[in-house]
Amino acid sequence: MQKSSVSSFHWACKHTWSRSAKNTAWCLLGCSIGDFGTILFFQLTEVPFPVLGIMTLAIINGLITSIILETIILMRQKLNFSKALNTAIGMSFISMISMEVAMNVTDYYLTGGAILTWWVVPIMLIVGFLTPWPYNYWRLKKYNIACH
Repeated sequence: MQKSSVSSFHWACKHTWSRSAKNTAWCLLGCSIGDFGTILFFQLTEVPFPVLGIMTLAIINGLITSIILETIILMRQKLNFSKALNTAIGMSFISMISMEVAMNVTDYYLTGGAILTWWVVPIMLIVGFLTPWPYNYWRLKKYNIACH
């Protein structure tokens, strides 16, 4: 009778939590630039556009700016553009989507959507950070895959 191999995965590695927090923070920065920039544009210009449309554009722009930022970070780590872009898109897309959706659902729930105020931004950032962080930890711990 053969023994089945037991996975060595666990949730208690402080080093992995620290590294995944750093990766998640970079992703949050990239996503926030496009997301908040889009919402702020519509808020300041008062262009008549449906809230759901603004939030959809904010999510798309957040994904784009996150990919751009992560690509630049990876290129600074000596990856060529093509490899850096593919890595930025492939390895953290689930993280970015969950982050963006969580931030925009939080905004919608607290303000009615597409409104940036001094008190909602920190809450959106906290929710945006906490949502993908366990996934980023798991991916880093189980597969040693990180985006930075």
